[in-house]
Amino acid sequence: MTKVHEDQSPVLPTQQDEVAAAGSELIGGPAGRYARLGGHWLTPVRVVVLVALGMFALGMVQKLPCYDWAWFRGAGSQYTHACYSDIPHLYSARGFADGLVPYRDRFPDLAVDPKYGGMQYLEYPVLTGAFMQVASWLTPSSGAIQHREQMYWMVNAGMLMACAAVIAVCVARTHRRRPWDALLLALAPAFALNATINWDLPAVALAAAAMLMWSRGRPLLSGVLIGLATAAKLYPVLLLGVLFVLCWRAGKWRAFGAAAAGAVVSWLVVNLPVMLYAWDGWKRFYEFSQERPIDFGSVWLLISQRTGNPLEGANTYATGLTLLLCLGIGLLALTAPRRPRFAQLAFLVVAAFILANKVYSPQYVLWLVPLAALARPRWRDFLIWQAGEIAYFLGIWFYLAYTTSGDKHQGLPLEGYQLAIAVHLAATLYLCAVVVRDVLLPERDVVRRDGSDDPSGGVLDGAEDVFVLGERAKAPRYAAPSEGQRVAWGVDPDQGH
Repeated sequence: MTKVHEDQSPVLPTQQDEVAAAGSELIGGPAGRYARLGGHWLTPVRVVVLVALGMFALGMVQKLPCYDWAWFRGAGSQYTHACYSDIPHLYSARGFADGLVPYRDRFPDLAVDPKYGGMQYLEYPVLTGAFMQVASWLTPSSGAIQHREQMYWMVNAGMLMACAAVIAVCVARTHRRRPWDALLLALAPAFALNATINWDLPAVALAAAAMLMWSRGRPLLSGVLIGLATAAKLYPVLLLGVLFVLCWRAGKWRAFGAAAAGAVVSWLVVNLPVMLYAWDGWKRFYEFSQERPIDFGSVWLLISQRTGNPLEGANTYATGLTLLLCLGIGLLALTAPRRPRFAQLAFLVVAAFILANKVYSPQYVLWLVPLAALARPRWRDFLIWQAGEIAYFLGIWFYLAYTTSGDKHQGLPLEGYQLAIAVHLAATLYLCAVVVRDVLLPERDVVRRDGSDDPSGGVLDGAEDVFVLGERAKAPRYAAPSEGQRVAWGVDPDQGH
């Protein structure tokens, strides 16, 4: 057994991370040996939240040219200013301005009203549709349509900011001794730039809360939150697959069963009423996901453009690659010398899902940032990845500016956009490779340097393996549970198989 670090004071990144230490010079340098920590109202979690809200506000300021005029005066300007957002456009294009009820009311045909673009029903999952509907109720229903679209974006931005605060709190509290790692999330430029493009943050917030509850030994509540997150976006269901493999290795079947049951029930509670009363509208999201062709940012678009092959079987290719990558990650989890941490495996699985997808929209980075902060809390690697995402954020808007500027050719040509795709795919793969290295060489994992096993693992933290594959995984390289991580709710955690 590895000795657990008995000091429960927060780990200071400036004492472990040379990039964090260098960056701290802007505010006076790293904390000294005798610095008085704690006892102040400005706790690490509160600092992280304030920083996250400040960065979110800066992201809103970056959208100011579009808010003032560029969303409403032709397509090109919103791209040249790199401030595009789906939110104001879909206020009209998905019927909220006309008082249509999502999923129940069918949109007019393209010949009747071209603003709906031929879409029949809202193409978002139920909980995201509810979020959009609530925002429309809070938006003034009178006045010029431009003013109403501005107000709709502003209302959504306020609601999304609340989600960002929840995400910051959850990430800061998931690893008890490492709250400062959440500054990676709070200061992530790609997070701030993409936060108000679409409605991804409600699902990200629910997924982050689910991971926090799992880390506190509450698998049922964690599963309920995973189910709700999946009702907002599809990707959080992958967390159940991660927990399945980790609980398989540790023999914690009771905990996994509670999480799976909670997820199924909560998903049904949200979806079943819409399924029963508006089936055609409810299934539109799943049909759209299947029908959608290869699109911006994906590896399939890059291959198609470079080869001239339309890749008509992209659904099959994407599904096959996703399953292959997930199988590989599952084998990694069962053969690694130590059981991977929950956050490490979650990051790898969600990254694999995005990398293999038919589309890699710029806002998908929001799914990964909280997981990356927990999986690999090192500033150098995180900033390399963020640089790739910023390059793509600029690349896609400047490419769209080029395609909409006619003979002016104002923006980034196709070859430049393809380079931007390659850069952001490579940056994501780089961070995946570093996480895989930490799994294979757990002594390189900064989270485990103090003797911790899996601070976000809940019942998995410090548990002995009962099923592994390969000789390396059979070596006795376990760590005792991190003090204070496991919470037993009327059940002996050692009996939670």
